[in-house]
Amino acid sequence: MSTAQPSVVVGVDVGGTFTDLFVLDERRGTAAVVKVPSTRGDESRGFMDGVARATDGAGSIATIVHGTTVGTNALLERKVAPTGIITTAGFRDVLEMRRRDRPHTWGLRGNYVPVVPRNLRVEVDERVLADGTVHTPVDVEQVEAAARELLARGCVAVCVFFINAYANPVNEARAVQRVRAMWPNGYVTAATEVLPEIREFERCSTATLNAALQPVVGGYLQRLEADLQAQGFAGELLIVQSNGGVMSRQTACDVPVRTALSGPAAGVIACAAIARAAGVPDVVTGDMGGTSFDVSLVSGGQASLSAQTSIEFGMVVRAPMIQIETIGAGGGSIASVDAGGLLQVGPESAGSNPGPACYGRGNTRPTVTDANVLLGRIAADRPLGGGLLAQLDIAQARAAIARHVGEPLGLDPCAAAEAILTVANAKMAGAVRLVSIERGHDPRKFAYMPFGGGGALHVCAMMREVGCTQGIIPRYPGVTSALGCVMADMRHDSVQTLNVALDALDVDSLDARIDAMAQACQARLDSAGVAFETVREDIELDMLYAGQSHTVSVALTRSTLARVAIAAAFDAAYRRAYGRVLPGIAVRVLNLRYARIGVRPKFDLAVLGPTGKTMPAPLGTQAVYHGGRWWDAVRYGRLDLPAGAAVAGPAVFEQPDTTIWLEPGFTARVDTLGNLLITPAMQEQPCT
Repeated sequence: MSTAQPSVVVGVDVGGTFTDLFVLDERRGTAAVVKVPSTRGDESRGFMDGVARATDGAGSIATIVHGTTVGTNALLERKVAPTGIITTAGFRDVLEMRRRDRPHTWGLRGNYVPVVPRNLRVEVDERVLADGTVHTPVDVEQVEAAARELLARGCVAVCVFFINAYANPVNEARAVQRVRAMWPNGYVTAATEVLPEIREFERCSTATLNAALQPVVGGYLQRLEADLQAQGFAGELLIVQSNGGVMSRQTACDVPVRTALSGPAAGVIACAAIARAAGVPDVVTGDMGGTSFDVSLVSGGQASLSAQTSIEFGMVVRAPMIQIETIGAGGGSIASVDAGGLLQVGPESAGSNPGPACYGRGNTRPTVTDANVLLGRIAADRPLGGGLLAQLDIAQARAAIARHVGEPLGLDPCAAAEAILTVANAKMAGAVRLVSIERGHDPRKFAYMPFGGGGALHVCAMMREVGCTQGIIPRYPGVTSALGCVMADMRHDSVQTLNVALDALDVDSLDARIDAMAQACQARLDSAGVAFETVREDIELDMLYAGQSHTVSVALTRSTLARVAIAAAFDAAYRRAYGRVLPGIAVRVLNLRYARIGVRPKFDLAVLGPTGKTMPAPLGTQAVYHGGRWWDAVRYGRLDLPAGAAVAGPAVFEQPDTTIWLEPGFTARVDTLGNLLITPAMQEQPCT
């Protein structure tokens, strides 16, 4: 009997429509992909179904790395646990007041409902001043009474948020200790443990959302781990964070707010690695799934990070995360004509159940997928893999488009379907411009990298819309996020507010703080029980001129912990951001940020490369409607194409996880890693 240890690493991304798995056998040097329908409401069933189909059983797996949308969906749908807040007297309404902003900047009216209603926000007597002085010690008996009141009102989770606790957490720590001693479960969040950073709304929002997610995400992960162990799994279960790193299952249960947007973040990590390997360091990524379109920018081979994001209006999460813009433009996005006679696509989605009209499951409204099916870009008798359906109903797609779009706009069904795709492409192009042009980047200098189940169907249209001169379609675009799960390093971030003038910064004290943060972050890495090739650290200061509110991030190393070096680094960072510096104005250091990264073993992307040597014969032709007419598009099995193969459009490339539509006037070439490089045909030069 073999005693070899399991060598299989599985990346799992649970989306709104499909659950994707990327399976890497490190010993054999082989990879496989699997796509199964997601099971909304109990995502662990789809997860376990995928594991059963992709491997020889859970016992054969060494590591599972999971990107999950459970937390994000719970927030978007407001399906979180009943949560209470215990806060400082006079600060009950911080969560509701926000930054005094509005859902629509120029709108005269707006509506906002906080995730915790006012009757579940309870005040207690305590006060810490901004300099950390304890003005009023906390009355722990009053805190316990407040906790019992929240329990009586049905709260399952609670957040303790005291004003200025970032400057001195002693009152908050005493209160949390008392609450945890009597709360019936472990769902107690201390705001300073989640975010010990200045600015009360961001800290309150992040900590409150964390508390509300603990029962949801923690319960899901505990059920999932129990199911895996029952099937013989004895390896490590790691969870992808929104910053593109991974963390242990226990850390994810403690700080579930860091799982927000973890699936799309994993996809961006994979795209960055693929782009670097392909020698194209600057790409715009577009993840088109069943319900949404997620866009990010990779510059110099590195994904862009931001300090915070909003899941939706008023739901602010302040934690390091990959910059991702999301719109409702997935394959299941529903098309309709509004009261003004304008064609709209999304944000409502048919999801996987009932799904697009062509699924034949009761939905009669048209979607982006229905448009692609009717126009022949997705073959009705060869639908996207995953075992969802063996056959798509093109008649249902035609009827839905004709009734809800064609008739109101006076268009025949094919013209109406093309109009749906035109609107969807315009929306997606707007999101690309948001992460590129509006942040000072010229999209013409970037390649466009689509992924997700539907992204490759729109690659040529998106290149035209935003001006990209090259497209890169990964080897397995439909499971790129799952691939990113396998590639991601472990990471733990920490932040601490300093709020001191640069001239008064105690460098020795700063060094000691960094050491303490390094030890705490290393303990988190060690708790996962994962072997690393190496461990590295990132150190940043949030800095600004006195009187400003927005900061710039200043990267440091241990060797540059001196005021003169910090001042020079700030000048360089500020000049990059704003084009000039402001001499004569005092500089302040607001926050210290620290990240410790455990670099996991990497596999060579050449494993995914094509093995064939000769160009295969086409599988046939396929009628595709484009530009107001039908074309005979040549059809290929994408994974059979050898390196160096070149195909001119119109063409359709099929593979188990996606379909690729190559428009007339574009050419596709296979590189040595199996990527499909898309370029527009050379334009004829005018005579001179």
